[in-house]
Amino acid sequence: MNTLRVLIVDDARLARQELRTMLAELPAVQCVGEADDVPAAREAIARLHPDLVLLDIQMPSGSGFDVLEGLERAPAVVFTTAYDQYAVRAFEANALDYLVKPVAPERLCAALERARQRVQQDDAADAAAGQPPPRGMLGAEDQVFLRDGERCWFVALAEIQRIVVDGNYARVWFRDQSALLARSLSALEARLDPALFFRANRNTLVNLRMVRGVEPSIADGYLLRLKDGSEVEVSRRQARELRERLAL
Repeated sequence: MNTLRVLIVDDARLARQELRTMLAELPAVQCVGEADDVPAAREAIARLHPDLVLLDIQMPSGSGFDVLEGLERAPAVVFTTAYDQYAVRAFEANALDYLVKPVAPERLCAALERARQRVQQDDAADAAAGQPPPRGMLGAEDQVFLRDGERCWFVALAEIQRIVVDGNYARVWFRDQSALLARSLSALEARLDPALFFRANRNTLVNLRMVRGVEPSIADGYLLRLKDGSEVEVSRRQARELRERLAL
């Protein structure tokens, strides 16, 4: 059984100590670190790459949702909080579980088991996909955290249909809805696996797995018809690369 690597994020020292004590009593679980505010949590996630984050919601420096926003790789998350009014929002963010303090050991064990299953599924998906994306690239099974006002989601890159310029940001379309991501399209393109995402034109990245059909278009370009019913023009400049990608 692979060791599950867990990061604890909570501004309360006693709460962190209680969670750490419970984790120490469980087999194949390692507490790899702790953080007590939003900046420290973000830094720890980027540095330690935990499998799971036990994440408080209300902290003086911001919320647990702020910790997740903009992460390039989103780990599995179990929210731990003294309040129950955030449960719906937490599950919209695809949290594995929502534990109300004081955390019951049996509830924590169940949440850890779900996290272990998630990690195993992700590892199996990576193996089935064959060659992993280039080092530093985000592949199909990686998740991004998206937020639109009070709503938030974890979304696997494989679920994203297209990414479009929206002012200084990028609008990500997925599951027939969209959310803004505070990154430029060029910055995103530099991190996304080129085998998965294609720069169709100046303003649009397309997930090639979401392409349902390809038709010739004006000016020696192409028209991509996506599975969600949307259409994306491929510029003449990008047409040659598309032909090479799809062997047209």
